[in-house]
Amino acid sequence: MKKTEEFFLINKQRNRLKRFRKYENISHKDNDFMEIDFGYIFRTSTKPVWKGSKIETVEDGLREYAELLKEGWKRTNLYRKNL
Repeated sequence: MKKTEEFFLINKQRNRLKRFRKYENISHKDNDFMEIDFGYIFRTSTKPVWKGSKIETVEDGLREYAELLKEGWKRTNLYRKNL
């Protein structure tokens, strides 16, 4: 497995965060997947507290990403350096 992409979304209140990590299976392209982590932010100066994760197909993960953008979530790279 190889991690190929990583995206972050933050909600309007800036207290919830979702991380989308896309993994590529080098030997079987049909088995690509996306891991979606969700967590909370108590202060912007601290690391997020990750509460859980789920595994989705790449198509379902991108669909959820698009739905959250429509709901008002914003893209962010603030927490990339903390991981």
